[in-house]
Amino acid sequence: MAYRGFEGKKHASVYQKYRIDPPEEIQKLILGYLDKKKEKPHDLAVDVGCGTGQLTRQIACHFKSVVGTDISKAQIEEARMMPGFPNVSYKVCPAETLPFDNSSVDLIAAATAAHYFDTDMFLKEVERILKPQGCIALLGYTSKFEFYFPGAHHGRLSEIYEEECRPFFPYIAVQGGKNDTMLQEMFEAIAYPDKERVEDIIYKIRKPVSDIVGLTESFSPYQNLLKAEPDVANAVLQRIEQRFLEEMKVSSPETELEMWVHYYCILASKPK
Repeated sequence: MAYRGFEGKKHASVYQKYRIDPPEEIQKLILGYLDKKKEKPHDLAVDVGCGTGQLTRQIACHFKSVVGTDISKAQIEEARMMPGFPNVSYKVCPAETLPFDNSSVDLIAAATAAHYFDTDMFLKEVERILKPQGCIALLGYTSKFEFYFPGAHHGRLSEIYEEECRPFFPYIAVQGGKNDTMLQEMFEAIAYPDKERVEDIIYKIRKPVSDIVGLTESFSPYQNLLKAEPDVANAVLQRIEQRFLEEMKVSSPETELEMWVHYYCILASKPK
């Protein structure tokens, strides 16, 4: 990876607890695409930049083996603590140097991670290790979140969230901007003629206010702010919780609201 922003053990723990699992709709989209492009069996999937292994575990039952890779030792250690997936393993390595044989991988996936990769080097590795007709799936969600709660003014919770997150906007790495373009640069760089990008897959989930705060804490720009200005960073989380509860007219941070997350997915298949 060209960027390292998820190194700390505490950050990895927060990431594991609060990060959003990819929606089932995207899992079906990826596996349906793979089934159309390549005959079964599907032996090996590699989840690059796997973090604490949310996608790795989600697709495990569809392959003989799944390997999650990440440059962060702390993230991999957290992933390995999750029991019950005997065909899943993890490796610490960068996305640009993947420890797999030539033409050995059926699916290469990356969930909310590919914007941190060196595009040219990563795609060279994809070409090297992917089987003919094997597929690549790059998914993520943009920074546009929407929040809804009965009785709250329409759009107000979303406005509050954006307002309170502004202190860490200056700490967004260049790579974060690539994510909000839905990986346009990487999509254009994929040389395979068989490729597509599915946009604006809206994932509607219910989360308590406390989890929204925890999710915010897991973001790398927030962590960058925390290192530079800890008092400011802590105040951001406190204000998000306080203002959400006030707007929702409730007192418990365990009160659930509806969160809309805007996902996208790039799919491509290597020619025969």
